[in-house]
Amino acid sequence: MGISSAAKAVVHLERLAAWFPEGARSRAFKATGFMAREAFSAILLGCGIALLAASVSARSQKAPSAALYRIAGTVVNAVTGEPVRGASVAVLAHADSRTVASAISGNDGHFAFDGLPAAKYQLTASRRGYCTGFYDQHEEFNSAIVTGPDQDTGSLVFRLMPGAVLRGVVTADGGDTVEGATVSLFAKPHGHEPGAKITQEDTATTDDTGAYEFSNLTEGEYLLAVKADPWYAMHGAASAGTALDVAYPVTYFDSTTDEASAVPIALAGGSSIQANINLHAVPALHLAVEAPRRQDGTFTRPELRQTIFGAEVPEGSAGFTDATKAGGGEFTGVAPGRYELTQGDPPRVALLDAAASQQVDPAVGTPAVVVAGNVESAPGAALVTLEPLDAAQGLRPLQSDVKHGAFRFPVVPAGVWILHVANAAGFEMQVVMISAVGRTRAGNRLTVQDRPLFLVVRASEGTVRVEGFARKEGKGQAGVMVVLVPKNMQALPQLARRDQSDSDGSFSLLNVVAGQYTVVAIEDGWTLDWSRLDVIGRYLPGGVPVTVTGAQGKAVRLSAPVPVQSP
Repeated sequence: MGISSAAKAVVHLERLAAWFPEGARSRAFKATGFMAREAFSAILLGCGIALLAASVSARSQKAPSAALYRIAGTVVNAVTGEPVRGASVAVLAHADSRTVASAISGNDGHFAFDGLPAAKYQLTASRRGYCTGFYDQHEEFNSAIVTGPDQDTGSLVFRLMPGAVLRGVVTADGGDTVEGATVSLFAKPHGHEPGAKITQEDTATTDDTGAYEFSNLTEGEYLLAVKADPWYAMHGAASAGTALDVAYPVTYFDSTTDEASAVPIALAGGSSIQANINLHAVPALHLAVEAPRRQDGTFTRPELRQTIFGAEVPEGSAGFTDATKAGGGEFTGVAPGRYELTQGDPPRVALLDAAASQQVDPAVGTPAVVVAGNVESAPGAALVTLEPLDAAQGLRPLQSDVKHGAFRFPVVPAGVWILHVANAAGFEMQVVMISAVGRTRAGNRLTVQDRPLFLVVRASEGTVRVEGFARKEGKGQAGVMVVLVPKNMQALPQLARRDQSDSDGSFSLLNVVAGQYTVVAIEDGWTLDWSRLDVIGRYLPGGVPVTVTGAQGKAVRLSAPVPVQSP
């Protein structure tokens, strides 16, 4: 059915009236019906005038401006308390770390940022000779600055830690300097981070004077290890046993070849320490091993690896010469030290304290087994890592790609291992539990014995966050250590989460997986060994319970503030 001209006029009027003020719109609709073209035009003209007047009136009125706030304070030397002039101070957006504003501290260390909207910001500072840091930083945590009504953000004290320097000279027999030596710097874990291990921080190569230097280091305890080859060494089967077949053992500060006897170097903020290391050349070793042939004619090539504080050392001068006809071979140019040897078929893994050349017994060590399995509830899983619980054992971490949810480690020595799962982007997922041999255990710890294992690993990306406030005497408390403690203590510390409260007492615990928890807030708790049940258990009665479901991207907000407890 066709539409009449009058009806079309009404439709046009309705469409146009939607752009007009409410009063003009009602007047326009009163003129509907079989109106004359002139009357219709007059109404539109009148409405247009009314709309123009309303628009001009709106533009003539200034919208009330949002309140703006200030962040200001003083940068001081964390050791001496003296003001730090010329420090670069920046305000970063809390969500994406985008720089919002920046300034340079004055002669008195003072800085100020005005005209900031009410929001949550990160505050960072840096200066040559100091370690770049965040406001009130503890380990990887810091307190964000929250601007808004009733927030005191104008008198902050930013304690910037001066960097430490560690330098020295590597010498050899007779006092000759060693050029081209690799000096590895390791940091001992500080605080009480669960599962924390000695980590490699940096490497340096000595110059033509034998000197090395590590600068801008944070305070803490460090270990040094040096690996080098004598310039006159001649390795290989032909030189084995000759005076030229020499090597430097891996040498630790203070000039010891025993890893367990390495002397830690304590660095305070702003300190400068000289740590010289002397190398001593000794006869290189040769290790004869068996390499049995397989049925297809190939042979199992043995592998000799060395680790320093759990980190695998790149291959040095040691080489393997096989003698397939004899069913064996020989490692030559081996420096005395501790090694992991894999040999035989099925493989056996032995930890050798090699002090003399020898024929290695093929039965030495423990049988290695296959560890395989599937990763469930984690379609994004891409890599599984097995890390030895005790790095002092000399075992190296193992890695396996995840293909269609499955992984496989063909050679795993007996021991206790920590299983990690990472997604394709390299971010660690949360291992909720591991099932093996009909038993299920919360957390990510695994014991390997003398039998192959098939595992079912349940992992999660843990996208839920738990938010709340830490308060003391009714006021938000900044700088507090907040811990999310799982009800199932077998999952501690794997499923636990930590954060530091911001300037208004707020906190956000990220990557939480489904389960039941208790949230505790501990003032000055950064030195506590919170991963131990007997320590964290004392604070659980004063915490706030929370149940987290598996909803992806969900924010769980605590219904009550978390009371701040004393350590």
